[in-house]
Amino acid sequence: MPAIVVLGAQWGDEGKGKATDLLATTETIDYVVRTSGGHNAGHTIVVNGEKFATHLLPSGILTPGSVCVIANGVVVSPEALFRELDALVARGVDLAPLVVSANAHVLASYHATIDKVTERFLGNAKLGTTGRGIGPTYADKINRIGIRIADLFDEELLRQKVEASLDVKNQVLAKVYNRRAISVDAVVEELLSYVERLRPMVADTSLLLNRALDDGKTVLFEGAQATMLDVDHGTYPFVTSSSPVAGGVCTGAGIGPTRIDRVIGVIKAYTTRVGSGPFPTELFDEDGEKLWKVGGEVGVSTGRNRRCGWYDAVIARYSSRVNGLTDLFLTKLDVLSSWERVPVCVAYDVDGVRHDEMPMTQSEFERAKPIYELLPGWWEDISACRTFDSLPVNAQAYVRALEEMSGTRIWGVGVGPGREQTLEVPPLAG
Repeated sequence: MPAIVVLGAQWGDEGKGKATDLLATTETIDYVVRTSGGHNAGHTIVVNGEKFATHLLPSGILTPGSVCVIANGVVVSPEALFRELDALVARGVDLAPLVVSANAHVLASYHATIDKVTERFLGNAKLGTTGRGIGPTYADKINRIGIRIADLFDEELLRQKVEASLDVKNQVLAKVYNRRAISVDAVVEELLSYVERLRPMVADTSLLLNRALDDGKTVLFEGAQATMLDVDHGTYPFVTSSSPVAGGVCTGAGIGPTRIDRVIGVIKAYTTRVGSGPFPTELFDEDGEKLWKVGGEVGVSTGRNRRCGWYDAVIARYSSRVNGLTDLFLTKLDVLSSWERVPVCVAYDVDGVRHDEMPMTQSEFERAKPIYELLPGWWEDISACRTFDSLPVNAQAYVRALEEMSGTRIWGVGVGPGREQTLEVPPLAG
Protein backbone atom coordinates (compact mmCIF):
# COMPACT_ATOMS: atom_id res chain seq x y z
CA MET A 1 0.00 0.00 0.00
CA PRO A 2 1.30 3.47 -0.84
CA ALA A 3 2.84 6.42 0.93
CA ILE A 4 1.32 9.45 -0.81
CA VAL A 5 2.63 13.03 -0.65
CA VAL A 6 0.35 16.02 -1.33
CA LEU A 7 2.15 19.34 -1.58
CA GLY A 8 1.82 22.85 -2.98
CA ALA A 9 3.30 23.44 -6.42
CA GLN A 10 3.21 27.25 -6.36
CA TRP A 11 3.46 29.76 -3.45
CA GLY A 12 0.85 28.13 -1.23
CA ASP A 13 -2.93 28.52 -0.89
CA GLU A 14 -3.48 26.15 -3.82
CA GLY A 15 -6.17 24.10 -2.08
CA LYS A 16 -4.04 21.29 -0.64
CA GLY A 17 -6.63 20.62 2.03
CA LYS A 18 -9.22 19.89 -0.63
CA ALA A 19 -6.94 17.38 -2.36
CA THR A 20 -6.01 15.74 0.94
CA ASP A 21 -9.62 15.62 2.02
CA LEU A 22 -10.65 14.08 -1.31
CA LEU A 23 -8.05 11.34 -1.03
CA ALA A 24 -9.03 10.68 2.56
CA THR A 25 -12.67 10.25 1.60
CA THR A 26 -12.28 8.30 -1.65
CA GLU A 27 -9.52 5.94 -0.56
CA THR A 28 -8.76 4.12 2.67
CA ILE A 29 -6.25 6.50 4.25
CA ASP A 30 -5.02 5.18 7.56
CA TYR A 31 -2.73 8.07 8.54
CA VAL A 32 -2.66 11.76 7.57
CA VAL A 33 0.65 13.42 8.46
CA ARG A 34 1.93 17.02 8.67
CA THR A 35 5.71 17.09 8.22
CA SER A 36 6.73 20.78 8.21
CA GLY A 37 5.68 24.31 9.09
CA GLY A 38 3.51 25.41 11.97
CA HIS A 39 0.24 27.26 12.50
CA ASN A 40 1.19 29.65 9.71
CA ALA A 41 -0.39 27.13 7.31
CA GLY A 42 -4.02 27.30 6.29
CA HIS A 43 -6.26 24.67 4.73
CA THR A 44 -9.90 25.35 3.93
CA ILE A 45 -12.24 22.37 3.61
CA VAL A 46 -15.95 22.49 2.81
CA VAL A 47 -17.95 19.53 4.17
CA ASN A 48 -21.68 19.35 3.44
CA GLY A 49 -21.70 23.06 2.69
CA GLU A 50 -19.96 23.93 5.97
CA LYS A 51 -16.54 25.56 5.83
CA PHE A 52 -13.70 24.46 8.13
CA ALA A 53 -10.18 25.85 8.39
CA THR A 54 -7.20 23.94 9.76
CA HIS A 55 -3.85 25.52 10.49
CA LEU A 56 -1.57 23.34 12.61
CA LEU A 57 -3.79 20.27 12.49
CA PRO A 58 -3.67 17.92 9.49
CA SER A 59 -6.85 18.37 7.44
CA GLY A 60 -7.55 14.66 7.94
CA ILE A 61 -8.62 15.57 11.48
CA LEU A 62 -12.10 16.01 9.94
CA THR A 63 -12.18 12.40 8.72
CA PRO A 64 -12.79 9.90 11.52
CA GLY A 65 -11.13 6.60 10.72
CA SER A 66 -7.76 8.13 9.96
CA VAL A 67 -5.04 8.76 12.53
CA CYS A 68 -3.60 12.28 12.29
CA VAL A 69 0.08 12.83 12.99
CA ILE A 70 2.06 16.00 13.64
CA ALA A 71 5.55 14.78 12.81
CA ASN A 72 9.00 15.82 13.99
CA GLY A 73 9.54 18.43 11.26
CA VAL A 74 6.65 20.60 12.47
CA VAL A 75 7.03 23.44 14.97
CA VAL A 76 4.20 23.18 17.49
CA SER A 77 2.61 25.99 19.46
CA PRO A 78 0.70 24.16 22.21
CA GLU A 79 -1.55 27.18 22.63
CA ALA A 80 -2.45 27.20 18.92
CA LEU A 81 -2.87 23.42 18.87
CA PHE A 82 -5.42 23.32 21.67
CA ARG A 83 -7.19 26.45 20.50
CA GLU A 84 -7.73 24.82 17.12
CA LEU A 85 -8.86 21.51 18.63
CA ASP A 86 -11.29 23.24 20.99
CA ALA A 87 -12.79 25.30 18.16
CA LEU A 88 -13.55 22.17 16.14
CA VAL A 89 -15.02 20.36 19.15
CA ALA A 90 -17.21 23.39 19.85
CA ARG A 91 -18.63 23.01 16.36
CA GLY A 92 -19.54 19.40 17.08
CA VAL A 93 -16.88 17.84 14.85
CA ASP A 94 -16.09 14.18 15.48
CA LEU A 95 -12.31 14.43 15.44
CA ALA A 96 -9.89 11.77 14.26
CA PRO A 97 -7.21 10.63 16.76
CA LEU A 98 -4.14 12.88 16.96
CA VAL A 99 -0.52 11.91 17.63
CA VAL A 100 2.29 14.43 18.14
CA SER A 101 5.99 13.67 17.70
CA ALA A 102 8.14 13.81 20.82
CA ASN A 103 10.86 15.34 18.63
CA ALA A 104 8.77 18.18 17.19
CA HIS A 105 10.06 21.58 18.30
CA VAL A 106 7.99 23.80 20.56
CA LEU A 107 6.99 27.26 19.40
CA ALA A 108 6.86 29.37 22.57
CA SER A 109 5.34 32.82 23.00
CA TYR A 110 8.76 34.49 22.84
CA HIS A 111 9.29 33.18 19.31
CA ALA A 112 6.28 35.18 18.11
CA THR A 113 7.56 38.24 19.99
CA ILE A 114 10.94 38.03 18.25
CA ASP A 115 9.26 37.49 14.88
CA LYS A 116 7.05 40.58 15.18
CA VAL A 117 9.64 43.01 16.49
CA THR A 118 12.15 41.90 13.85
CA GLU A 119 9.69 42.46 11.02
CA ARG A 120 8.85 45.93 12.37
CA PHE A 121 12.55 46.74 12.69
CA LEU A 122 13.20 45.76 9.05
CA GLY A 123 10.62 48.27 7.80
CA ASN A 124 10.46 48.29 4.00
CA ALA A 125 12.95 45.40 3.87
CA LYS A 126 10.63 43.08 5.82
CA LEU A 127 10.14 39.53 4.54
CA GLY A 128 6.38 39.40 4.97
CA THR A 129 6.28 36.69 7.64
CA THR A 130 3.05 35.82 9.44
CA GLY A 131 4.54 37.07 12.72
CA ARG A 132 3.65 33.79 14.44
CA GLY A 133 7.17 32.78 15.40
CA ILE A 134 7.79 30.07 12.83
CA GLY A 135 11.16 31.38 11.60
CA PRO A 136 12.62 32.07 15.07
CA THR A 137 11.60 28.56 16.21
CA TYR A 138 13.36 26.95 13.26
CA ALA A 139 16.35 29.24 13.88
CA ASP A 140 16.57 27.95 17.47
CA LYS A 141 16.35 24.39 16.14
CA ILE A 142 19.27 24.94 13.75
CA ASN A 143 21.23 26.83 16.44
CA ARG A 144 20.67 23.84 18.78
CA ILE A 145 18.95 25.87 21.48
CA GLY A 146 15.45 24.70 20.66
CA ILE A 147 12.91 23.05 22.94
CA ARG A 148 11.29 19.79 21.85
CA ILE A 149 7.93 18.39 22.89
CA ALA A 150 9.64 15.69 24.97
CA ASP A 151 11.44 18.40 26.98
CA LEU A 152 8.13 19.59 28.40
CA PHE A 153 7.94 16.45 30.51
CA ASP A 154 11.20 17.23 32.36
CA GLU A 155 10.75 20.50 34.25
CA GLU A 156 14.41 20.90 35.20
CA LEU A 157 15.60 20.34 31.63
CA LEU A 158 12.86 22.61 30.29
CA ARG A 159 13.94 25.46 32.55
CA GLN A 160 17.57 25.04 31.48
CA LYS A 161 16.59 25.19 27.81
CA VAL A 162 14.34 28.22 28.22
CA GLU A 163 17.11 30.04 30.09
CA ALA A 164 19.62 29.21 27.35
CA SER A 165 17.24 30.35 24.63
CA LEU A 166 16.33 33.64 26.34
CA ASP A 167 19.85 34.54 27.42
CA VAL A 168 20.76 36.26 24.16
CA LYS A 169 17.19 37.04 23.07
CA ASN A 170 16.53 39.19 26.14
CA GLN A 171 19.67 41.21 25.50
CA VAL A 172 18.63 41.77 21.91
CA LEU A 173 15.10 42.73 22.93
CA ALA A 174 16.35 45.24 25.48
CA LYS A 175 19.41 46.70 23.71
CA VAL A 176 18.33 46.59 20.05
CA TYR A 177 14.55 46.74 20.09
CA ASN A 178 14.06 48.63 23.40
CA ARG A 179 11.63 45.97 24.61
CA ARG A 180 11.16 44.49 28.06
CA ALA A 181 12.98 41.23 28.82
CA ILE A 182 10.89 38.04 28.83
CA SER A 183 10.52 36.20 32.14
CA VAL A 184 11.92 32.66 32.20
CA ASP A 185 9.50 31.73 34.99
CA ALA A 186 6.48 32.94 33.01
CA VAL A 187 7.50 30.96 29.92
CA VAL A 188 8.15 27.77 31.89
CA GLU A 189 4.87 28.12 33.76
CA GLU A 190 2.93 28.56 30.51
CA LEU A 191 4.56 25.58 28.80
CA LEU A 192 4.05 23.32 31.81
CA SER A 193 0.34 24.18 31.80
CA TYR A 194 -0.06 22.16 28.57
CA VAL A 195 1.76 19.04 29.74
CA GLU A 196 -1.05 16.89 31.07
CA ARG A 197 -3.30 17.46 28.10
CA LEU A 198 -0.44 16.92 25.67
CA ARG A 199 1.08 13.82 27.29
CA PRO A 200 -1.39 11.19 25.92
CA MET A 201 -0.84 12.44 22.36
CA VAL A 202 2.95 12.18 22.29
CA ALA A 203 4.76 9.28 20.62
CA ASP A 204 7.75 8.27 18.52
CA THR A 205 6.01 9.09 15.26
CA SER A 206 8.87 7.94 13.02
CA LEU A 207 8.55 4.46 14.51
CA LEU A 208 4.75 4.63 14.31
CA LEU A 209 4.74 5.57 10.60
CA ASN A 210 7.40 3.09 9.53
CA ARG A 211 5.56 0.28 11.28
CA ALA A 212 2.31 1.41 9.64
CA LEU A 213 3.93 1.20 6.21
CA ASP A 214 5.44 -2.19 7.10
CA ASP A 215 1.92 -3.37 7.93
CA GLY A 216 0.56 -2.26 4.55
CA LYS A 217 -1.23 0.84 5.82
CA THR A 218 -1.76 3.85 3.55
CA VAL A 219 -0.09 7.03 4.80
CA LEU A 220 -0.88 10.45 3.35
CA PHE A 221 1.76 13.12 3.92
CA GLU A 222 0.16 16.54 3.78
CA GLY A 223 2.25 19.52 2.75
CA ALA A 224 2.14 22.98 4.29
CA GLN A 225 3.18 26.13 2.42
CA ALA A 226 4.55 25.20 -1.03
CA THR A 227 7.49 24.58 -3.34
CA MET A 228 8.24 28.23 -4.12
CA LEU A 229 8.39 28.95 -0.37
CA ASP A 230 10.93 26.19 0.31
CA VAL A 231 13.99 27.51 2.16
CA ASP A 232 16.32 25.84 -0.38
CA HIS A 233 14.32 25.75 -3.60
CA GLY A 234 11.97 28.71 -3.26
CA THR A 235 12.27 32.44 -3.96
CA TYR A 236 14.81 32.98 -1.17
CA PRO A 237 14.82 35.01 1.06
CA PHE A 238 11.06 35.45 0.61
CA VAL A 239 10.38 31.92 1.79
CA THR A 240 9.30 29.94 4.82
CA SER A 241 11.83 28.41 7.23
CA SER A 242 11.22 24.75 6.44
CA SER A 243 11.32 22.36 3.48
CA PRO A 244 7.82 21.84 2.06
CA VAL A 245 9.15 20.04 -1.03
CA ALA A 246 8.84 16.25 -1.38
CA GLY A 247 12.36 15.68 -0.08
CA GLY A 248 11.45 17.46 3.16
CA VAL A 249 8.82 14.83 3.88
CA CYS A 250 11.52 12.26 4.57
CA THR A 251 13.37 14.34 7.16
CA GLY A 252 10.16 15.85 8.52
CA ALA A 253 8.56 12.46 9.18
CA GLY A 254 11.53 10.14 9.71
CA ILE A 255 10.88 7.87 6.74
CA GLY A 256 13.21 6.86 3.92
CA PRO A 257 12.76 8.12 0.34
CA THR A 258 12.13 4.61 -0.95
CA ARG A 259 8.90 4.61 1.07
CA ILE A 260 7.21 7.23 -1.11
CA ASP A 261 5.05 5.89 -3.94
CA ARG A 262 3.20 8.94 -5.25
CA VAL A 263 3.78 12.71 -5.14
CA ILE A 264 0.80 14.92 -6.00
CA GLY A 265 1.39 18.61 -6.64
CA VAL A 266 -1.59 20.89 -6.03
CA ILE A 267 -1.70 23.89 -8.33
CA LYS A 268 -4.25 26.61 -9.09
CA ALA A 269 -5.59 27.30 -12.57
CA TYR A 270 -4.00 30.73 -12.05
CA THR A 271 -1.36 31.87 -9.51
CA THR A 272 -1.41 33.62 -6.14
CA ARG A 273 1.06 34.44 -3.41
CA VAL A 274 0.91 36.12 0.00
CA GLY A 275 3.62 38.36 1.35
CA SER A 276 6.68 39.91 -0.26
CA GLY A 277 8.84 38.60 -3.04
CA PRO A 278 9.04 38.38 -6.84
CA PHE A 279 5.95 37.20 -8.76
CA PRO A 280 6.39 37.42 -12.57
CA THR A 281 2.73 37.00 -13.59
CA GLU A 282 1.27 39.31 -10.93
CA LEU A 283 -1.57 41.48 -12.23
CA PHE A 284 -2.27 45.07 -11.20
CA ASP A 285 -5.28 45.62 -13.45
CA GLU A 286 -8.95 44.70 -13.69
CA ASP A 287 -8.09 41.06 -14.42
CA GLY A 288 -6.12 40.84 -11.18
CA GLU A 289 -8.97 42.45 -9.26
CA LYS A 290 -11.44 40.01 -10.83
CA LEU A 291 -9.31 36.97 -9.96
CA TRP A 292 -9.01 38.22 -6.38
CA LYS A 293 -12.74 38.86 -6.01
CA VAL A 294 -14.11 35.77 -7.79
CA GLY A 295 -11.48 33.50 -6.25
CA GLY A 296 -12.03 34.82 -2.71
CA GLU A 297 -8.28 35.24 -2.41
CA VAL A 298 -7.77 35.99 1.28
CA GLY A 299 -5.27 33.95 3.32
CA VAL A 300 -6.87 31.33 5.56
CA SER A 301 -4.33 31.77 8.37
CA THR A 302 -3.19 35.34 7.80
CA GLY A 303 -6.32 37.13 6.62
CA ARG A 304 -4.08 38.97 4.14
CA ASN A 305 -5.15 39.58 0.55
CA ARG A 306 -3.39 37.30 -1.92
CA ARG A 307 -1.59 38.76 -4.90
CA CYS A 308 -3.06 37.32 -8.11
CA GLY A 309 -1.65 36.49 -11.54
CA TRP A 310 -2.03 34.17 -14.50
CA TYR A 311 -0.91 30.53 -14.56
CA ASP A 312 2.86 30.17 -14.72
CA ALA A 313 3.96 27.03 -16.59
CA VAL A 314 7.64 27.77 -15.82
CA ILE A 315 6.88 27.47 -12.11
CA ALA A 316 4.85 24.31 -12.76
CA ARG A 317 7.72 22.66 -14.65
CA TYR A 318 10.18 23.68 -11.93
CA SER A 319 7.92 22.30 -9.21
CA SER A 320 7.47 19.05 -11.13
CA ARG A 321 11.23 18.68 -11.39
CA VAL A 322 12.32 19.45 -7.83
CA ASN A 323 9.52 17.34 -6.31
CA GLY A 324 9.51 14.45 -8.77
CA LEU A 325 5.75 14.91 -9.18
CA THR A 326 3.72 11.97 -10.40
CA ASP A 327 0.47 13.98 -10.68
CA LEU A 328 -0.94 17.48 -10.61
CA PHE A 329 -4.25 18.39 -8.98
CA LEU A 330 -5.64 21.57 -10.56
CA THR A 331 -7.90 23.72 -8.39
CA LYS A 332 -10.21 26.71 -8.95
CA LEU A 333 -10.78 26.15 -12.66
CA ASP A 334 -14.26 27.60 -12.13
CA VAL A 335 -12.77 31.01 -11.29
CA LEU A 336 -11.63 31.41 -14.92
CA SER A 337 -15.12 31.23 -16.40
CA SER A 338 -16.08 34.41 -18.32
CA TRP A 339 -12.70 35.34 -19.84
CA GLU A 340 -12.66 35.43 -23.63
CA ARG A 341 -8.93 34.65 -23.67
CA VAL A 342 -6.89 33.24 -20.78
CA PRO A 343 -3.16 34.09 -20.81
CA VAL A 344 -0.68 31.44 -19.66
CA CYS A 345 2.97 32.23 -18.98
CA VAL A 346 5.08 29.80 -21.03
CA ALA A 347 8.51 31.40 -20.55
CA TYR A 348 10.26 34.51 -19.19
CA ASP A 349 12.07 37.36 -20.84
CA VAL A 350 15.08 38.42 -18.77
CA ASP A 351 16.90 41.37 -20.26
CA GLY A 352 15.95 40.27 -23.77
CA VAL A 353 16.88 36.61 -23.26
CA ARG A 354 14.15 33.94 -23.27
CA HIS A 355 14.14 31.54 -20.31
CA ASP A 356 12.00 28.42 -20.61
CA GLU A 357 13.17 27.27 -17.17
CA MET A 358 13.63 29.07 -13.86
CA PRO A 359 16.40 31.69 -13.98
CA MET A 360 19.39 30.70 -11.89
CA THR A 361 19.72 33.83 -9.73
CA GLN A 362 17.39 35.87 -7.55
CA SER A 363 18.20 39.07 -9.42
CA GLU A 364 17.34 37.46 -12.78
CA PHE A 365 14.05 36.13 -11.44
CA GLU A 366 13.12 39.55 -10.08
CA ARG A 367 13.64 41.00 -13.58
CA ALA A 368 11.73 38.21 -15.33
CA LYS A 369 8.86 39.34 -17.58
CA PRO A 370 6.23 36.76 -18.53
CA ILE A 371 5.91 35.57 -22.11
CA TYR A 372 2.24 34.69 -22.60
CA GLU A 373 0.32 32.35 -24.81
CA LEU A 374 -3.39 33.16 -25.11
CA LEU A 375 -5.80 30.23 -24.79
CA PRO A 376 -9.52 30.35 -25.70
CA GLY A 377 -11.76 31.01 -22.71
CA TRP A 378 -15.28 29.91 -21.83
CA TRP A 379 -18.36 31.61 -20.44
CA GLU A 380 -20.26 28.69 -18.91
CA ASP A 381 -20.61 28.18 -15.15
CA ILE A 382 -18.76 24.90 -14.59
CA SER A 383 -19.34 24.54 -10.84
CA ALA A 384 -22.05 21.91 -11.42
CA CYS A 385 -19.92 19.75 -13.73
CA ARG A 386 -19.22 16.32 -12.28
CA THR A 387 -17.20 14.69 -15.08
CA PHE A 388 -14.31 15.99 -17.15
CA ASP A 389 -16.23 15.38 -20.37
CA SER A 390 -19.08 17.62 -19.13
CA LEU A 391 -16.76 20.65 -19.04
CA PRO A 392 -16.97 23.11 -21.94
CA VAL A 393 -14.64 22.15 -24.78
CA ASN A 394 -12.41 25.17 -24.20
CA ALA A 395 -12.13 24.38 -20.47
CA GLN A 396 -11.06 20.83 -21.32
CA ALA A 397 -8.55 22.21 -23.82
CA TYR A 398 -7.20 24.60 -21.17
CA VAL A 399 -6.56 21.70 -18.77
CA ARG A 400 -4.88 19.65 -21.50
CA ALA A 401 -2.70 22.61 -22.51
CA LEU A 402 -1.55 23.12 -18.91
CA GLU A 403 -0.84 19.41 -18.65
CA GLU A 404 1.42 19.55 -21.70
CA MET A 405 3.15 22.79 -20.68
CA SER A 406 3.72 21.60 -17.10
CA GLY A 407 5.17 18.25 -18.06
CA THR A 408 3.08 16.32 -15.53
CA ARG A 409 -0.23 14.50 -15.84
CA ILE A 410 -3.21 16.36 -14.37
CA TRP A 411 -5.04 13.79 -12.27
CA GLY A 412 -7.92 15.88 -10.93
CA VAL A 413 -9.61 19.26 -11.34
CA GLY A 414 -11.50 21.33 -8.79
CA VAL A 415 -14.52 23.31 -9.98
CA GLY A 416 -15.61 24.63 -6.58
CA PRO A 417 -14.85 24.36 -2.87
CA GLY A 418 -17.10 21.39 -2.05
CA ARG A 419 -15.99 17.78 -1.73
CA GLU A 420 -18.26 16.84 -4.61
CA GLN A 421 -16.85 19.53 -6.93
CA THR A 422 -13.85 17.52 -8.06
CA LEU A 423 -13.43 15.86 -11.44
CA GLU A 424 -11.09 13.02 -12.29
CA VAL A 425 -9.19 13.68 -15.51
CA PRO A 426 -8.84 10.62 -17.76
CA PRO A 427 -5.29 10.01 -18.99
CA LEU A 428 -4.58 10.85 -22.59
CA ALA A 429 -4.63 7.86 -24.92
CA GLY A 430 -1.19 6.52 -25.67
